[in-house]
Amino acid sequence: MKTAALIPARYASTRLPAKLIQDLGGISVIQRTYVSTLATEVFDEVWVVTDHELIREQILDLGGKVYYSRKPHESGSDRIAEALEVVDADLIVNVQGDEPFQDAKSLRDLVQAFERPKVKMASLMCRISEDESYNPNSVKVVLDAQSNAIYFSRSPIPFNREKMEDLVYWKHIGVYAYTRELLQEFTSWPKGHLEQIEMLEQLRLVERGVKIKMVETNHQAISIDTKEDLERARNFLKSIL
Repeated sequence: MKTAALIPARYASTRLPAKLIQDLGGISVIQRTYVSTLATEVFDEVWVVTDHELIREQILDLGGKVYYSRKPHESGSDRIAEALEVVDADLIVNVQGDEPFQDAKSLRDLVQAFERPKVKMASLMCRISEDESYNPNSVKVVLDAQSNAIYFSRSPIPFNREKMEDLVYWKHIGVYAYTRELLQEFTSWPKGHLEQIEMLEQLRLVERGVKIKMVETNHQAISIDTKEDLERARNFLKSIL
């Protein structure tokens, strides 16, 4: 099974303008995401899928593979689906362009989930505290007995009515892996009702009965959305160099 990591890299951003080309230790955020994804050695190919010439040039400067997106897209999944015109792979992993420190074990575990023949989609999750579960920016997921997602929400789920002290809350980490066929099918569907309420695209699949295998990780990714996030990433990089 040939695997490819596709990194959607939209230039425009609201809270931190042009965040993907901000400096992070001598190279840009998107360059560092590309380099760290490649360094995991999990994938047969790594591509950046972008709508901007500057990002394209930065990846080409590294000798990387770039697909230049010609269409406007609402989500990263839609953007990478367009790139399947040129990417020849059976398994596609959507790596977030604003998460510059990728973890080899997490990505390897994610890909290995597809060794089970019925798995068509998988994603990552990590344990969080009950206090963090109330943060709407931390998307929570609840599971069935086979670790498939039942529901994703910005609300704290499950609701801890009996105040159980050992209740586990799972935070969804937005790294998705799909079979090629499912990605193409999923991105052709209209937005679902629950998706529009919660603004979570994975609910489009849940509403249609697609099973999403959830894979536990201990890796807490640094996602860059604000100036404070960028400074945190710079400080983290200094600590590991």
